[in-house]
Amino acid sequence: MALQTEYEFILPKGYLDPEGNLHKEGVMRLATAGDEILPMKDSRVQQNPAYLTVILLARVITRLGELKMVNTRVIEGLFAEDLDHLQGIYRRINEQGSNTVTACCPRCDHQFAVEVEPMGNNRLPLDEPYEEVAFLAYHLHWPYAEILNLEHRDRHRWCNEVSDINKKLNEQSEWG
Repeated sequence: MALQTEYEFILPKGYLDPEGNLHKEGVMRLATAGDEILPMKDSRVQQNPAYLTVILLARVITRLGELKMVNTRVIEGLFAEDLDHLQGIYRRINEQGSNTVTACCPRCDHQFAVEVEPMGNNRLPLDEPYEEVAFLAYHLHWPYAEILNLEHRDRHRWCNEVSDINKKLNEQSEWG
């Protein structure tokens, strides 16, 4: 298994550049020791330790929308919600090694890891994954974990395939 060093993200609000362009999609890489140590020498961090976050994010965000470069000025211009979102991703990928959170089944208390999906307009309605999992588990008798490991587009495609088969079977029983 290859080491994943870059993680895509979508900002909740997005960075609004001076020309009025909105930049929401980006990539963050894993931090190196140098990323965390070298900013400590920066006078801005020595005067205000909270500024470390700005420098760290400017070093590890390799792409943000169509911007040619992500620097401290860009990070300073982020909305607070976006800054908080990026700090969460930074902590998860650098402390846990993945962009996941632990979830717990409310019925059986089984704990499992769930990948944090990028936020934005492409989010699923909250009930859709549950409906897909229930549908596939019922019709295909696949284990819960196996279904959850499928990407949404794959789960959706399997649901469509099973639905098509059910429609054909129902049509055949009506005529036959």
